Amino acid sequence: MVSAGDFRNGVTFEMDGNVMQIIEFQHVKPGKGAAFVRTKVRNVITGSVTEKTFNPSDKYPTAFVERKEMQYLYNDGGLYYFMDNESYENVPVGADKLDDNFKFVKENTDVKVLSYKGDVFGVEPPNFIELEVTETEPGVKGDTATNVQKPATLETGAEIKVPLFINIGDRIRVDTRTGEYMERA
Repeated sequence: MVSAGDFRNGVTFEMDGNVMQIIEFQHVKPGKGAAFVRTKVRNVITGSVTEKTFNPSDKYPTAFVERKEMQYLYNDGGLYYFMDNESYENVPVGADKLDDNFKFVKENTDVKVLSYKGDVFGVEPPNFIELEVTETEPGVKGDTATNVQKPATLETGAEIKVPLFINIGDRIRVDTRTGEYMERA
């Protein structure tokens, strides 16, 4: 059991027959009245996000989500195939189960496949990933007075903003949680 007062980002619990995951939470203690917990929760099966408030003393059963290390192999239309690193079994996952941050994952990358009672509901890419810049405009010399950024296309097809000194062929490190440039690799 997990109480609403112990909610943190990423905590999963069962509520009304659904499995919910905390995306954001905020403990609120107003001047008048009782304290409460304001949250954004995602239904892990359907993917819908709702805002809810909880009494900090509310208790919910913990939902055990299996996070299994798998290797991303390839995609075939709307299906993405992952290989279990232990049993070498291929697991197809629909494109609707993947978040926007999956655009940074290239083939043969290890990811965590999330499932609840055998049903896959999501894929977590690594927090940081190294990718090659395949397309970007050349930086203008002397234009470094401010933190100027330019668009760049990566080898996976994803587009991000990078500093002016990054050129085609450079390997960069990207934070997959925010989609931001971190550093040269």
